[in-house]
Amino acid sequence: MQDTHIIDRVSEEHLWNQVLARQAGAAFLYAVTTMGVYCRPACPSPRPLRKNTRFFRSPPEAEAAGFRACKRCDPKGERARIAQEVVRDASAFIESSEAVPSLDVLAKRSGYSRFHFLRMFRDHTGLTPRAYAEAVRALRLHASLADGNRVIDAVAEAGFGSESRVYEHTATLLGMTPGAARRGGQGERIRTAFADCPFCLFDAAATEKGVCFIGFAEPDDALMADLRRRFPKASVSTDDAALAGTVRAVVDFLREPKQALDLPLDLRGTAFQQRVWRTLCTIPAGETRSYAELAAMAGNPKAVRAVARSCATNPVSLAVPCHRVIGSDGGLTGYRWGVARKQALLEQERTLSAASDS
Repeated sequence: MQDTHIIDRVSEEHLWNQVLARQAGAAFLYAVTTMGVYCRPACPSPRPLRKNTRFFRSPPEAEAAGFRACKRCDPKGERARIAQEVVRDASAFIESSEAVPSLDVLAKRSGYSRFHFLRMFRDHTGLTPRAYAEAVRALRLHASLADGNRVIDAVAEAGFGSESRVYEHTATLLGMTPGAARRGGQGERIRTAFADCPFCLFDAAATEKGVCFIGFAEPDDALMADLRRRFPKASVSTDDAALAGTVRAVVDFLREPKQALDLPLDLRGTAFQQRVWRTLCTIPAGETRSYAELAAMAGNPKAVRAVARSCATNPVSLAVPCHRVIGSDGGLTGYRWGVARKQALLEQERTLSAASDS
């Protein structure tokens, strides 16, 4: 049976209150009779008078009543789709270019002015085109170093002008020295242990510095493959005794979640990733934040997509609670270890948090 639409379930006054609050992600549209346009509830335009407002389920319904789409909030998503295509094309062009394309070249390719293209690119990626190009070069550099290439060769292949520039910005580019990236964990010993938890099987791994990996649910071989991709040249061995305390802390956390797991961590990432991961650890158990809110908390409100990528590359689930981040519409979006598991984690945290407050 088809679900009843929100307009059929609640009063128009409730919908009006969402318009007044500019509620993002609300599943309806409103139209202004004096203007002849229809908008999303979150539209930044001045609020209309209540008597001039009508509510609709969808763009076709609003247009059948004689209203046209607002150009500011783009309720049909047409401008957003065009912008996504423009940014996707520009990103692919940057990734295929040996040198960093200039803003003029990228804007001319897109067919928009420099200012308009820059705003579109930044709104969709959270980065300027140059910052995006630098991130692409950093990935090339990391991949080349991981393959064992000499630093001087990897720097040249990635498109950097000199080694000195790489060493000056090593924290931003790699999160470690070029030599450490090239070694890929060579000379390091990583201990690992598998254990059962209330949700599934999980794997924890640690270097001498701290826990470097926590993963769930996948077959043992898949979890080990993920770990070895991060440390391709390290010596990896099973050591249940050495990781007994880590395993116990993870299991206890799943039974009674806290703000963050109290474990020594060995997190290797760029300065931006490290900032996002630290910020994630400040979200209280039982609460969630949107990617946009997390970006603002991390000090870069425009970097929503970069924040999402940092969440996706978090190597220590639970210890860095990326499951507490949701979409702006309240949807669970993706999760490295499965959306169903993310939902279960959040529901358990909310239940326990509510119980402790009562």
